[in-house]
Parts: sequence; structure tokens; C-alpha cells
Amino acid sequence: MNPNKIPMLSKSKYLAGLQCPLRLWHQCYNLHLASPVSPAQQALFDTGHEVGKLATQLYSNGILVETDPFRHEQAIGKTLKAMQDPLVKAIFEASFSHDAVRVKVDILERSGGGKWNLIEVKSSTSVKNEYLPDVGVQYLVLKGSGLEVDRVTLLHLNNQYVYDGNELDLNQLFTASDLTQETLACQGEIAVKLGEFKGILGNPDPPEITPSRHCFHPFECEFLEHCSQVLPEHWIVALAGIGRSKLDELTAIGVLDIRDIPQAFSLTEIQERIKRCVQYNMEYVSGDLRDELEAVEYPIHFLDFETLGLAIPRYVGTRPYQSVPFQWSDHVLHEDGRVEGLEYLCEEDKDPKEEFARTLLDALGPKGSIITYTTYEEGIIKGLAEELPQYREPLLATLGRVKDLHEIIRKHYYHPEFHGSFSLKAVVPALLPEMDYANLIVQEGQQAGLEYLRVIDPSTPANEREKIREALLAYCGHDTLVMIKIREKLLSRC
Repeated sequence: MNPNKIPMLSKSKYLAGLQCPLRLWHQCYNLHLASPVSPAQQALFDTGHEVGKLATQLYSNGILVETDPFRHEQAIGKTLKAMQDPLVKAIFEASFSHDAVRVKVDILERSGGGKWNLIEVKSSTSVKNEYLPDVGVQYLVLKGSGLEVDRVTLLHLNNQYVYDGNELDLNQLFTASDLTQETLACQGEIAVKLGEFKGILGNPDPPEITPSRHCFHPFECEFLEHCSQVLPEHWIVALAGIGRSKLDELTAIGVLDIRDIPQAFSLTEIQERIKRCVQYNMEYVSGDLRDELEAVEYPIHFLDFETLGLAIPRYVGTRPYQSVPFQWSDHVLHEDGRVEGLEYLCEEDKDPKEEFARTLLDALGPKGSIITYTTYEEGIIKGLAEELPQYREPLLATLGRVKDLHEIIRKHYYHPEFHGSFSLKAVVPALLPEMDYANLIVQEGQQAGLEYLRVIDPSTPANEREKIREALLAYCGHDTLVMIKIREKLLSRC
């Protein structure tokens, strides 16, 4: 670090500092310590860019400030030139700098009387708490640069908009929320925070911050893996449902390891269970576990869905982020022990819901328990019943047959290697290490959705499409097969 040259702050760095000053420090001085961006994270970034680009179509006579990302002064020059042209009514990616803080404004709209409107575009469907400091720091820089800002607006998606299959109605797709008063009210606080962050970056040593829940909120920090190297194996964050106040209380008394939590410290029932299992390195098995697992009717269907939730609706009758199911897997356990694998994957760029529902009902038949992991599949079935009246009754009838294996485990079993999570990705390595997901090409749901888009993309080469298809079938089928194996493993523990 050069103490004579403190890095400039930006909107993203300001938000990083609010989450954790050490995150800000690492972004400025130790960026090489960050974990690589995952495909799922990159998809979120890409969605944001796609939504932002679409929003610019709402503004006529607009101009995009295009420059190299690292040539901010050039971008400022182009922005000022565009502002001087009265024919330009909106500027996209308008760049400004003030007091060692630089920002890019998604949309700067010309207002009356020489004033401007600051418009931030988000791909979410609501106004979130973290958006206020986002627009607030932009406003501070714009005011410091001499602009008169008339209104501050957050433009986000409207999840009630239903796509009719024709050209997107952008006035319905987007919702505008006025944040002007809230932005004005937080200016003093932002100025103070900026001063604090500059002081931190001017210090030769990084701030001493103990990892806690802030590592995950509002976003998972890209330096979490690095910072976690100093943490105990059974970090207190792994106490399911623990809130910030209790974490802060434990941290204040120097407790980071679950095994060191004082006996008198107040915990919930499940947190106490986790604590005991970790302290004594033992499993917890409820006396009711066997009864819960055996309260089934054969054949038992182990069911899993994969869905697509696009920010910008693709099919007629769908809304932003509506879950569109495109794949199911059903491993059927018969009473004689025979296992039958059934599956469906839509391979065309079409609304798959009708075909999905029809084939699913054929596979499930009229009898037999249906085992899912969480209630997600139930929610999808209910949604299909609402949208497909021809299948409403048989779809709803399946719900009475559903048992949630996730809830059974949460209530009746715990293993120290779950590390506070009851997801399949945590349960499988602890109970069935030979069936871990690491050997699969597709390893989680968001990745499945991304790969599915490649399957239905006509530009994807046929051989590549076939590889992806096989990977998707393997992943979804793995989810249902491991449920059978988990049930068997748990029965052997009773």
C-alpha cells in the first residue's frame, strides 16, 4: 500500500464498506484474495445488465456514455459534453467524481429548469434497504459536482406484470419508486461514513473485523473463504437461526466455537441440539425418526423439480421471476426393494408447464407416497394447478401424498458435519460421502437453470447440447436417488 495515495472510493466500494470495512480494504488492496465469481453470481450480474439495458428504452433521445471501465476521467468528459446538448434528454452510465468518490449513474434524465433526475435501475421486484445508501452516495457526488437533482427514483421490476407474448410493455414491466426524501435525509450519514472509510484506507494496517453474519448480508462477501481460514470448524454462525444480537453477544465474550458456548447461554431447542452434537461429537436421533420414515405407502416416489426464474418473462402468461418448471426426476422405490428411475426434461424453447404437468401425473399415478426435500415442489404443483385448470384436480390430489424429508431430518436427526445446514448439499457429504455432488458437471439449481438455457438455445452446437442434457438429467436424478439413500441410511441409525 502507498500511504500517500489512497484509492478513490466508488459506489460499490462504499457499499462494501457499509457491509464490512475489511471487505472495503481487501477490495482496494488485496483483491487477489477474493474467491472467483461463480456461474450463479455471474448470472445475477448479467441479469442486472440486461434489465438495466432494457430500462433505457423507456427514455427517448438518450445517449450511452461508452468508455473503457478504467478511464473514468474520459467518461466524465463525455458525460459533461452530453449534458450540454439540449437534444439529449437522458444519459446512460453518466459518470461523475467529487471529493475522491466516483460514481456511474444508470440513467440521468433531464428535468425542467436545468435540473436532473437520478434514476437507479435494479433487477429486483421491490425496494430493499441496501438501495438507499446506493442512490444516496450517487446523489452526494452529483450535488458535489454542481448538479441540481430534482428527483431520485428507483426503477425496478413489477412482478405483477403478465407477459402477453407480444412486445414487452416496459411501462408495465417496470415500477418507479420515489426515494427523493429518503435520499436527502441520509446525506449527513453518508458524508460521515465516507470520511471514516477514507481514514481506514489511509491506515497502513487493515481493520480488525471478526467474521459474523455481516459476511453474508446483504451479500455473501467475496473474501469469506479467505477470512474463514482463521475460524474454528464449528463456527457459531452454524447455529441454525441465530440472529445478529446473539452472535454479537457471543463474539463480545470471545466465543467463536460452538463448543465454547457457555452452558447458561440462551439458545433455541434446535440450537441446543446442534451444540450438544458438536460438543460430544455425536449424532442426534429422535425416538420418532423411524416412525416418521416408515409412515409411507408404496410405491414411494422420490421427487425433485428444476425450474427457471427469468427476470424478463419469456413465455406467454408468465411474470418476472416466476418459477417455470422444465425438468423433473422421480425415483420410485417399490415394496420389493426395486428402484425405477423416471425423468422428464423439456428440450424445446417453449412454455413447458403443460407437458411437465401431464408427464408428471403419468409418472406419479394414483397412489404411493411422494417424498420431496423441502416444500418447493409442493409450491410448484400448486402453481401449476392454478394455471392449468385441466389438471387442477389431479395435481392438487398429489399434495395429500407428499412428505418433506427435509423437515423430518430437521426435527428428528442431526450430524455434527451438517454445520448448521439441513440442505442436501450439507446432508449428503455427512451421510453419503460417496455420493457427493462434486463429481457432477451440474452441481446446484441455479447452474441447472443456466445450462438449460443453453439446451434450448438454437446456437448451441448439437454435441454440446447433448452433453448438457445428460448433465442436467444426471443432476436432477442424483437429487432423487440420494433421497432414497438418505432414508435408508437414517433407518439404519434408528
